[in-house]
Amino acid sequence: MPVLRAAHTRTEKQRSITAERATASRTPRRRRVIFRIEAGPESDVRLAGSFNQWDPCAQRLRRENGNGTHSASLLLPAGRYEYKFIVDGQWVCNPASADRVANDCGTLNSVIEVR
Repeated sequence: MPVLRAAHTRTEKQRSITAERATASRTPRRRRVIFRIEAGPESDVRLAGSFNQWDPCAQRLRRENGNGTHSASLLLPAGRYEYKFIVDGQWVCNPASADRVANDCGTLNSVIEVR
């Protein structure tokens, strides 16, 4: 009996591993995207976009080396995203990117394509 039980357990374990692999293959692959902007060294810089339901409090950028560069690293699945930086309360497009689209507020949003 113990041999049969061990064989049965191994089969269950194999089924579990197979199910985990199948689930992992359906999970969308994510890419690391770095958002970066030059602002004053003491500026409060945040990031809002379609990837975080436009929540201006969801992502605060960190200061890099006190030189005025602020950045955030996000893992995003493939897709097209619109976003803006919020610098000291002012919503601004990414000055380093020319990819922009009009929004419902009559202004522009920056766009990034993650592949």
